[in-house]
Amino acid sequence: MSALTPPTHIGLVVPSTNTVCEADAWAQAPADVRVQTARIAISNVHIDSDAAFDRLVRASAAALDEAVDRVVDTAPHAVIVGMSSLLVWDGYAAAAERRAALAERIGVPVTGGSFALLSALDRLGARRIAVVSPYQPVANKEISSFFEGTGLSVAAFESLRCPSPRAIAEVPPDAISDALDRIDNPDVDALVQFGTNLDYRRRAAEEWMRRGKPVLAINTVALWHVLRLLGRSDPVDGMPGL
Repeated sequence: MSALTPPTHIGLVVPSTNTVCEADAWAQAPADVRVQTARIAISNVHIDSDAAFDRLVRASAAALDEAVDRVVDTAPHAVIVGMSSLLVWDGYAAAAERRAALAERIGVPVTGGSFALLSALDRLGARRIAVVSPYQPVANKEISSFFEGTGLSVAAFESLRCPSPRAIAEVPPDAISDALDRIDNPDVDALVQFGTNLDYRRRAAEEWMRRGKPVLAINTVALWHVLRLLGRSDPVDGMPGL
């Protein structure tokens, strides 16, 4: 980057309990991209039931605007919502409305893992997917509804049922790969790792090569998508050919 070339600023909003998403963004961002992070205030509460997880998502939605307003102080060129459940809950139409309202509020493009995945899957020509997430089964319904609302087919789903937000980051990559083994089959076009606090960026790239089909880590795809929204074509590790 030339001293005269201003850097690209990407805003990132993540839950206050998330220790993976920001690190993934910095690890993969091009040299002239600066990632500016704000935190959505949540507690490390028990989310070991469908009702508890739904309450957490809805409480986080109420705190999202405040976090976005804080990151806008850095004058970002685009913003990533790094809490994937916020942009799938209540179906595709509601998630798209939430995303559009945020973009209108701050005046720059907004994406999140769910919409980034839609773009990547479209580019890859993948229509039948299998998903692993760290959440409770209620999220299976919400995530599946989001994707199926766009015409995709969710062939299989594995929920890791992590008991708290911080516990998500403690899931070893081997456990995620084992979950993918349980849902992968020849009829599946692509495998999707949901949950921005799962540490799977490096392993997903290896699994893509090993399985011979796309294995999409949500944090990697979100960075790829925000760069494309800004008209950039930088290669992103873990997204071969896209």
